[in-house]
Amino acid sequence: MIAISEQEPMHRSTSADVSAPTDAPVDALYPVILDSIHEGVFTVDEQYRITSFNREAERISGYARADAIGRRCYEVFRASICQNGCAIRRTLETGKPLRDVRIDILDASMKTVPVSVSTAVLKDRSGRLRGAVELLRDITDVEQLRRDLERKPVGNIIGASPAIRDLFRMLPDIAGCDATVLVEGPSGTGKELVARAIHDLSPRRDRPFVRVNCAALPDSLLESELFGHVRGAFTDAHRDRPGRFVQADGGTILLDEIGDVSPAFQLKLLRVLQEGEVQPLGSTETLTPDVRVIAATNRDLAAMVRAGTFREDLYYRIRVVPLTLPPLRERRDDIPLLMAHFVRRYAAKTGKPIQAFTPDAARALIAYDFPGNIRELENLVERAFVLCRDTHIGVEHLPDEVVRASEPRPVASEPAAAPPSVTMPEDPDDAAIVRALETHRWRRAAAAKALGMGRNTLWRHMKRLGLMGANGG
Repeated sequence: MIAISEQEPMHRSTSADVSAPTDAPVDALYPVILDSIHEGVFTVDEQYRITSFNREAERISGYARADAIGRRCYEVFRASICQNGCAIRRTLETGKPLRDVRIDILDASMKTVPVSVSTAVLKDRSGRLRGAVELLRDITDVEQLRRDLERKPVGNIIGASPAIRDLFRMLPDIAGCDATVLVEGPSGTGKELVARAIHDLSPRRDRPFVRVNCAALPDSLLESELFGHVRGAFTDAHRDRPGRFVQADGGTILLDEIGDVSPAFQLKLLRVLQEGEVQPLGSTETLTPDVRVIAATNRDLAAMVRAGTFREDLYYRIRVVPLTLPPLRERRDDIPLLMAHFVRRYAAKTGKPIQAFTPDAARALIAYDFPGNIRELENLVERAFVLCRDTHIGVEHLPDEVVRASEPRPVASEPAAAPPSVTMPEDPDDAAIVRALETHRWRRAAAAKALGMGRNTLWRHMKRLGLMGANGG
């Protein structure tokens, strides 16, 4: 917190050009400093009268400094908490600071402005209470971005489940800072998409986004990949090569599968993250790239810390902002949205006139647990596009395990009812299919096994022979 002398009001000038001589005492420089920052700052005395008001506070409130000073703060800001729970009143009464309280204020034109406020008490050099200071940060852009995210997906992140809505609400704030992020979740849940969304929403969006798969390389190659090397550092180092940290300068680096890094390399990585410096192999020079770090893993790092296979200090260094992506089976509300998204993608890619899934196929997919998560769902849609020649993807275009998992098991005491009499086909192969179905009381799984074919293949034959309606399928 900036120490402010309260012997005189901090600043009463209405001039837009605030300056002070370079040899001025520190107290005289306070107005210059406060007018140069991008947060609104004002102070009040014990009667809540404004004693100082910086330039950003003028912009946020719509009031000129000369009009604000001397008035009570609630007459200028007219905040949503002025009547009940005023932040400055709570600070003056308790002596405790408040941090990042989200409120709305009405500016001079009666326009609502969302702000985040922080407060602290002000004391003079003898320790006597002289009032309070409040910092205001205009979060209009952040709020608008949050509303936009709730209406439309970010990048390729698709979903409307509570978990994804919570993620959308957090992304603007996460993207707006440079804190290290750890994205945890099972394979195929979209961790890289989240990392890219954070980068694309951040002020670094116009700089590189660099992904490194830490599980794909041994320590010696990973060190060269991340930190670079100079010519002659090892046998095949014929020229200098910048590492991925340097390549990501000004942007974002994603350390994917960080849970697979060896304990020995974890220490090297910790030093880089703590000191912000990288040293290329074979060089005595250190480089300081400006990089925002995002780490991702499908492992349980907390369990690895307890087991002693992952450094506790590195864990807490990368877990400043933790995000956890749940498996697809825990966000089934998102499956129909993802299905429609992938159908549109592959329809455009293949030129096939496929529009959607049949109701039975959609129910099967929604009931399936998707051990491979979103990546598995996309692969299933791509496979269905290969097999489907119609406008809708049916159950017959889905893998056996998907259909099998979605069908209720028949009760042993209530065998499946046989259909009305079916005319035996003349074709020997077709007749064999009918006999197998009759022998196994029209249980498709047992009949398919007896015939030596998959259930989907049997499904297609039954549909061709007009047997689907006969057994209620």
